Amino acid sequence: MKLLDIYARLKKDMAYIEKELEKSVDSEHAMLRETSAHLLKAGGKRIRPVFVLLAGEFGAYDLERLKHIAVSLELIHMASLVHDDVIDDADTRRGQLTVRSKWDNRIAMYTGDYIFAKALMVATELAEPIIHQVLSRAIVQMSIGEMEQIRYFYQPDQSVRNYLLRIRRKTALLIAISCQLGALAAGASEKVCSRLYSFGYNVGMAFQLRDDVLDLTGTEKELGKPPGSDIRQGNVTLPVLYALQEPERRAELLTELKAIERADGQADVSRCLQLIRSSHGVNRATELASRYIDKAIGALSGLENIRAKDDLIRVAYFIGNRSY
Repeated sequence: MKLLDIYARLKKDMAYIEKELEKSVDSEHAMLRETSAHLLKAGGKRIRPVFVLLAGEFGAYDLERLKHIAVSLELIHMASLVHDDVIDDADTRRGQLTVRSKWDNRIAMYTGDYIFAKALMVATELAEPIIHQVLSRAIVQMSIGEMEQIRYFYQPDQSVRNYLLRIRRKTALLIAISCQLGALAAGASEKVCSRLYSFGYNVGMAFQLRDDVLDLTGTEKELGKPPGSDIRQGNVTLPVLYALQEPERRAELLTELKAIERADGQADVSRCLQLIRSSHGVNRATELASRYIDKAIGALSGLENIRAKDDLIRVAYFIGNRSY
């Protein structure tokens, strides 16, 4: 079974979630309606809602409850992307114009704020305080992660530990709580929720590591944006940190990074990409992503052997090896 088979199995429920997403961002305000719809139409893998639904199968599966978790988490993710694009001065995402590019930074920021607020409104349809506490803490941590990323822009001497903590906050946490809250909303036991949280956390770490590798090795057609976008925007990712640890490349790579910083987002990063691709950085980051996937699958041991468990394992392997 491939990833598309899992989506096919969930097709009806995912189509329902998609309609709920559209309804959730609808607004009487024409501009907010237009900007939010533009973001939705850009699509995406909807990985977080998929995790919510699969985790829900470990309890009493009820789509009418799970939809509030799935929609809320996807909206939080979408809102963070709008804000990211402003910070990164990104013109395209998924091959489409970003909100900031099609309109402007001010419109983008308020669109992101609006979608964040809508996410919390959707979540309030479920009465359990723990759900709102988990969501609120996640947004706080995501904000800290974003601030830390800005803090370390163009900083080649940051530690690997700081980088991993940053992606934990920025990416892994939201995927972790997708699994945790999907199970919680379905009434699963604390043990099951904890194991699914651990699974999602490790998958989320691998997801971001793979993203960072693809930004360096993918093509513009595959990525929907120019390769090397992270470097151009000042985001020094793990493969770059690893490459900087190689004495034969460090001096030239530092020179290139300084030149990119001076160019203020308009630099030619081709030589920088060559240096990183010729290092062991990409392979080392890929190996670490694989170790996170192994940890994720290990976290599922002891859970009931149901179809959702097999599907989670397949999704994990897809994330660890994806090329887009």
